[in-house]
Amino acid sequence: MDILTKDLLHDGLIMQSQVDRLVNQGVNKTLILKHITQSGFMTNDRLVRYIVDKIRNGKYELALLQKYDYIKENDVLSKLSEKLNLEFIDLDFFDIDHELTNNIPLVQLQKFHAIPLYEDDMHLFIALSDPLNIQAKESLQRLFPKKPIKLKVALKKQITTHLFKVEIKDKEIVLVKKIREELNSINNVEEQQEASSILLLIDVILNTCIKQRASDVHIEPAERNCSVRGRIDGKLSEIFIFPKDIYAPLASRLKLLANLDIAEKRKPQDGRFSTNVGKVEYDFRISTLPTLYGESIVMRVLDKQKALVKLEEAGMDSVSYQKFLKGLSAPYGIILVTGPTGSGKTTTLYGALNELKDSADKVITVEDPVEYRMNMIQQVQVNPKVGLNFSDALRSILRQDPDKIMIGEIRDQETLEIAIKAALTGHLVISTLHTNDAISAIPRMADMGIEHYLISGALVAIQAQRLVRKICPSCKVVEEISPSALEELCKLIPEDAKFYTGKGCKECNDTGYTGREMICEVLNIDDELSSLIAKGASKDALLAHAKETGFIPIFENGIQKALEGITSLEEILRVAK
Repeated sequence: MDILTKDLLHDGLIMQSQVDRLVNQGVNKTLILKHITQSGFMTNDRLVRYIVDKIRNGKYELALLQKYDYIKENDVLSKLSEKLNLEFIDLDFFDIDHELTNNIPLVQLQKFHAIPLYEDDMHLFIALSDPLNIQAKESLQRLFPKKPIKLKVALKKQITTHLFKVEIKDKEIVLVKKIREELNSINNVEEQQEASSILLLIDVILNTCIKQRASDVHIEPAERNCSVRGRIDGKLSEIFIFPKDIYAPLASRLKLLANLDIAEKRKPQDGRFSTNVGKVEYDFRISTLPTLYGESIVMRVLDKQKALVKLEEAGMDSVSYQKFLKGLSAPYGIILVTGPTGSGKTTTLYGALNELKDSADKVITVEDPVEYRMNMIQQVQVNPKVGLNFSDALRSILRQDPDKIMIGEIRDQETLEIAIKAALTGHLVISTLHTNDAISAIPRMADMGIEHYLISGALVAIQAQRLVRKICPSCKVVEEISPSALEELCKLIPEDAKFYTGKGCKECNDTGYTGREMICEVLNIDDELSSLIAKGASKDALLAHAKETGFIPIFENGIQKALEGITSLEEILRVAK
């Protein structure tokens, strides 16, 4: 049991009988307090006042709140500030004088989670995330000796964000100036590409894009400038704009990092490189494309930690997870993951590989390209230039005595035929296929020239998936849905159903969303469904039988996520309808 729940019990603010009842209902001990506050036995205001008193007495630290996502930090800080006669402010709506940070080491401000706000004739006002930190106050006064400081209180996350913006802006100005000075002093093109300032600029770009959760980095030359955009939660957002003269050395250096031909600017090229961003190593898959004003460069960010992702952590609900796990436990057969481009199929494949990894089995993959490198798994990258395509690689793989095979994508009839034969000869095969839903994969394979009896004999399970944006928790509000829309969904939702949306705030760049999660449907092939496939039954007949045996379509799975407040109804209708 967590310390907060124990202390509330000890002080008699919640009853043991309430805790016992929730434990008997199967509630996780770490979530007991959440259930008690949601049920109204302990109001949020009363809980916040209790925590504030404990913080003031030195029993708790503010860091404790990180363990309780349902206790809002701003509620606690607001109440704590009130008790200390300090003002609690929202930095997103505060006009900060950034010139105050010009001559102060940012590392000191970052250390104490503080940012100077403004000054008047008498005082300098500073926002601090922990108003009880006496050492921070004394150190800040030494940093600003000319005037006595006065404190205001702000969220640690907001202070960190604003300090990061100051750091990036400062670095950008200094780097652009330094790059120009270096380029003007160097006449040799090769030496220009090796300029240290260009490497620093690349580091700033990658650091910023990753910090903002970008999955892709787009560097695009225009007539007068060069823009850097990041794909955040599926949408492109502009992060930097550089002068046009910075583009050429920047592009050349990135091509050098990826071992591309820097002299070739008329043809598309592909490559990859690895580098540390902060303390984490990332792989970057780079693609260049000649455009009117230069080469468009796109870098896919490959976080190596994603190769270790667990399926249930990717947003797969427990029912779908158990169904998919059942398919993965089959001794042989083919399992397909379907969906459009950018729906997270590759991440799901790697999650499946993590479930399949076993020192007793030989696991081989064939991919184009290999996105994440994994231990205990033999990974093959196709190379059409030397005649190694999916079908050729698969034939060779079958002579390597594999137990389990992962094919990055089934693109043609030949690859599918070999995969089906491998599945029928005692191998477990997992792969992806481009179809809109799970059932559609069956007629799609038939259209590719595979006999129905082969499909029925080889197929074990099919998963279809999409990625939906998650509602930003900072601006989440109940959404009013039109009666006509609710009428269409009446069979899928309870009468008193509530849906939520994000109204937009600084945290989510006014989009209302932050992060993405999977919605999916999993179809397990039982004996009767296998028989229907072998007979060439229609898609409708297959779907009818699947629903009879508990199949939940992706749209219904999405509606459930919307009812849980994870995403909005609008997002589900956009992605899955």
